[in-house]
Amino acid sequence: MARFTDKVAVITGGAGGIGKAAGQLFARDGAQVLLVDLDEKALQAAVKEIGSDQVSYCVADVTKPEQVQAYVDTAVNRYGGIDCFMNNAGVFGVIKPISDYPIEVFDKVIDVNLKGVWLGLKYVMPAMQKRGGGSIVITSSIAGVSGGAGSWAYVASKHAVIGLMRTASNEGAPHNIRVNTVNPTAVDTAMMRVLEDELAPGAGEAAKQQIETGIPLQRYGRPEDVANMMAYLCSDDGSFCTGSVYMVDGGSTSS
Repeated sequence: MARFTDKVAVITGGAGGIGKAAGQLFARDGAQVLLVDLDEKALQAAVKEIGSDQVSYCVADVTKPEQVQAYVDTAVNRYGGIDCFMNNAGVFGVIKPISDYPIEVFDKVIDVNLKGVWLGLKYVMPAMQKRGGGSIVITSSIAGVSGGAGSWAYVASKHAVIGLMRTASNEGAPHNIRVNTVNPTAVDTAMMRVLEDELAPGAGEAAKQQIETGIPLQRYGRPEDVANMMAYLCSDDGSFCTGSVYMVDGGSTSS
């Protein structure tokens, strides 16, 4: 039997590289999958690319409580509940010294990466409790365990969601709800194109090569690398895993 037969997986940031890879993997392993994102056209393209009738989508802004409740209600009404939740939506922002960092960018990154994760926990955990438990995976980053000059909002938000995870894992444990973070290094997605351009405007490929030299395995992560860890944590194989940080970083934090 597939790992997620009769399970329901909700994935925020579902139109992005990691979200789409997770959607494909969970559907392949038997789950009914709801992809959540802000861009309907991108969601439609993701569903088409995955090519499974077990995958559908819901347009929602993860920073708006009523829209978070709406995607939870959609999963419950469409599929019967939520068993696996990839709390994955995120944005990067910019790289600038603190004196030049735009306040509006800081606010947006914190709104999406921190408040959006908290709202997901707030509305998903009660629905999961009604199913008798489940697994939540929050996407943090290597920036959640280390610093990076100029990445003020992103680093702060990715540290903060580890705190949310640890709080949620304690609150969820009596209800058989497990909560963990995955912490990727650079992953070959659209977000990295933004970062590469921030680091070296007009010379993104050179920036990529420089970043890869700092990763012991000498390559970017693939979205599938992160999706595989998400699936492990949501499966019965990860049934004793909660409250922990799981690095998917090619050895980047090994020293």
